[in-house]
Amino acid sequence: MTLKRSPLLEEHRRLSGKLVEFAGWEMPISYPTGTLLEHEQCRNGCVIFDVSHLGSVQIEGEQAFEELQYAFTNDLAKISPGRAQYSHLVNEKGYVVDDVIIWWVEEHKFEVMPNASNTRRVEEALVRRKKNLTIKNITEDRAVVAVQGPQSREILKSLSDEAANVKRFYVEELNILGISATVAGTGYTGEDGVEISIPKISAPTLWRALIDAGCTPAGLGARDTLRLEAGLPLHGQELGEGITPIQANMKWAVSMTKGHFFGKEAIQKELEIGPRRSLRGFISESRRPLRHGQDILISGKIIGQVTSGNYSPTLGTGIAMGFIPVDIEDGAKVVIRGKRSDSEANIVRLPFYRSS
Repeated sequence: MTLKRSPLLEEHRRLSGKLVEFAGWEMPISYPTGTLLEHEQCRNGCVIFDVSHLGSVQIEGEQAFEELQYAFTNDLAKISPGRAQYSHLVNEKGYVVDDVIIWWVEEHKFEVMPNASNTRRVEEALVRRKKNLTIKNITEDRAVVAVQGPQSREILKSLSDEAANVKRFYVEELNILGISATVAGTGYTGEDGVEISIPKISAPTLWRALIDAGCTPAGLGARDTLRLEAGLPLHGQELGEGITPIQANMKWAVSMTKGHFFGKEAIQKELEIGPRRSLRGFISESRRPLRHGQDILISGKIIGQVTSGNYSPTLGTGIAMGFIPVDIEDGAKVVIRGKRSDSEANIVRLPFYRSS
């Protein structure tokens, strides 16, 4: 299979990034600095991620708002043009097909950002009712750079005051170094920052300018440990077939009062009877990383499996997420079974980390 290439691929090679296949794309998992340093730099300074593998679907038309309300679970009426919102695409059983960020750019213009492998599913959902919309997949026409960390806005200010001042979950179209950009106060690390969408031809210019200004390039390895500490779900692990927003502790991303949306009946039924399981956090009593697929046990009985796990650079211990029965209380002790040895862990409420 031929891998898709980011507009920043040559920049990653120039920086000796370790390139791997990710969701059909050739992307950097780390740089010579290493995942641990990249993680710590995001928690304490500023890093940049190439997230051009994420999908970008533009929707325009007078019926765009109405169709997005039907296709996704959250309520766009809670926000307005110039804002962003997290939402879910679910199927008729209420299972999460994808989680997305919706950028409301202008009154009748939106940009939906799905996970890399789900862009076509989002497009299909938006044409389900055959409304009069203009839908365009612009994924391969642009690059997206995430600027994240407590110093991200200060550093970005040296390139653009306007970009540095885009508030959390706001969206603005502006210029950075003469480059047309859409900037949103969003991210996937648990830290403050922005995500910048620019024409692909201009991506290397912005990337190098951010490095020169003081940002550290970081790969998808650090992005994963950062989002895990922040308790953020990953599609295919904490979200996907057989998993509802309610089970994933994301009822806040579902509006049962906005009117009808696809999959509402199934979610309503689960709310009435209650979910049988919920997503929890697990903190190990050792530094040993916890891993995806490991069994979670209480008194020798398997109660669930780890969906995401790793070593937490911030906490200095193994952490994990996984689904277990709702009647098991936080604070209970569990055993997480490894191939060679077991790890004792405590059940905790997510997230593991909150920025100060």
